[in-house]
Amino acid sequence: MLEIPGWIPFHRLAVVVAILVALVTLSLADRPSRLMASLRRRFLFGLPLGTFVSVASVLVVYLFVQGGISSWYRPLVIPFRAWSYFYPLGMVTAAFAHSSAGHLVGNLVGTLTLAPIAEYAWGHYPTRRGSTSFGSFWENPYARALVIFPAGVLGVGLLSSFFALGPVIGFSGVVFAFAGFALVTRPLTTVLAFVSGRVLSLVYNALQSPEIVATARPVYSTPWWAQIAIQGHAIGLLFGVILGVWVVHHRESERPSALRSFAGVLLFAISESLWAVYWFRGGETFVLFQAVGFALVVGLALVVALTVSASNKPLREHAPTGSLFSARRWQVGVAVLLVATAALTGPAIPYNLFTVADDDLPGEPVTVRDYDVTYAEDVPNGLTAAFDIELFGESTTTNTSGVIVKSTQRGIWTTAISTGRLAFDGESSVRVGGIGWQEEVTAVRDGFVVAGAGESAYRVFLVSNGTASLAFTTDPIQAEPVVAGRNISVVPTAAGYDLAVTSENRTVRGPMPTQNVSTTLDGVRFVRQDEFVYAEYENTRVRVAREEMYE
Repeated sequence: MLEIPGWIPFHRLAVVVAILVALVTLSLADRPSRLMASLRRRFLFGLPLGTFVSVASVLVVYLFVQGGISSWYRPLVIPFRAWSYFYPLGMVTAAFAHSSAGHLVGNLVGTLTLAPIAEYAWGHYPTRRGSTSFGSFWENPYARALVIFPAGVLGVGLLSSFFALGPVIGFSGVVFAFAGFALVTRPLTTVLAFVSGRVLSLVYNALQSPEIVATARPVYSTPWWAQIAIQGHAIGLLFGVILGVWVVHHRESERPSALRSFAGVLLFAISESLWAVYWFRGGETFVLFQAVGFALVVGLALVVALTVSASNKPLREHAPTGSLFSARRWQVGVAVLLVATAALTGPAIPYNLFTVADDDLPGEPVTVRDYDVTYAEDVPNGLTAAFDIELFGESTTTNTSGVIVKSTQRGIWTTAISTGRLAFDGESSVRVGGIGWQEEVTAVRDGFVVAGAGESAYRVFLVSNGTASLAFTTDPIQAEPVVAGRNISVVPTAAGYDLAVTSENRTVRGPMPTQNVSTTLDGVRFVRQDEFVYAEYENTRVRVAREEMYE
């Protein structure tokens, strides 16, 4: 009898068996000798070794630089973002670090499905007529696979960080460069590989969570399109397209038709939401320009298609050498792509030359080495306030609210936890640190929803190394019900919460009642029943507040 080890759940085993049966059956039905021969003609040992080196390098950064090996789902993120040119560590690591395990897996799946196509087009063996393997460093298959291709990946990653608009993080810019390179050489194969990436993601998720039980519950979320680094994805795609066009025309290899190129680029760009052009309006409000975004994507696909399919002939026959009309037709398309790339990357240069001013944060910040952490509301965003530009009715100057993290030494200023997120969760943590160290600061909120006011009276504490400090309290909030001609307000204090009863002549203030102890202020008796607070006067009983509940 076959005994299944206890550490292999049956559902996971079913996934593995299904994959193995499919592979064995297909290999018997359609012998893969032709495929393997094709791979060996382009790859050392028939393997995309440069892709494997790139994947391994990204994993090393996540596991050992960000601390993912000890905290797989919650790596250290803040110090590894591309904050500015004055913070080299972030610029160097941003393209290869990730914000979460899901972020990492998504980009690695994209790399494993798209990078081999780009590496196949590049090839480990030289293709130039008259060249021989091992004839020089550039023609050495081992160098091309293990040095030159990974070096190109490193270079594209650094460029994507250098020209990023905002503190980006993640390998997605490089993944889009793989896609751009692959779309130029094999557009429909790239779209098929992209779809196969969804299959690979499903396999990973099925192995990780074979069975999921879900129930309806409230969820706090920002719009999905507001979580996309659209500018970084676009410049990555353009970098890859330009490199691919250069390789294709330099080698004078067979090029796909304009229709295939157009369809491939358009399908990929739409599927990957490159049309989702948006702006941050402030607070937690975002604006999506989807009509403009769709038009831009169609224009990009058209330019790429015409550039790839263009001939090597000059614009005008017999044009004088060096004149404008002596340029090759495909070079005109490259010029248009370079202009588009410059338009996307240009604004990042002045933006990344800005560093955080040495102004004190509001409130009483918690200090962790060179970091200051505080909570504040409706304060100017320390990143977008550097430049005030208005376009289409939108401005770059916005205010923000939440847990703010600042490091003057590193040029970091960010709202790590928004007010809305903390109001939903009640407790949330932010990790700060650097190479070889990290510490956690936890924000804790408590409060009361005041009846009829439409808002809460609340406090926010910051907890670091077991010590809690009061970071923020709201102003007193007045309830809508009026009892015996008296207004009732909930007042947050450092010690807890008070109730204030205000009449025409005076204000009486006392502690919030507990479950077993009532409070009487100016003839009004206050009692606590579960999470509710009631005011009682003669035969009148009204609810004035409810303790906040968190998910």
